[in-house]
Amino acid sequence: MLDTDLLPSLLYKINENQLALEAAILELSNWLEQRGYTEVADNVREALAATHRNEEFIKLTLAVLMTPE
Repeated sequence: MLDTDLLPSLLYKINENQLALEAAILELSNWLEQRGYTEVADNVREALAATHRNEEFIKLTLAVLMTPE
């Protein structure tokens, strides 16, 4: 396998990790909000908005990279 063949798989795994971390951070922000730290929870969710904005592009790009020629 060429090194370039590994790149799509690597990016896919990195994206999976990013989504898992996003879910964990969102859970923490919910926990904070339940304890009255609404402003902090809102700030966390606002920071996570970048992951939502980029998610579709990442999915589409990974699909193209992983499509056999």
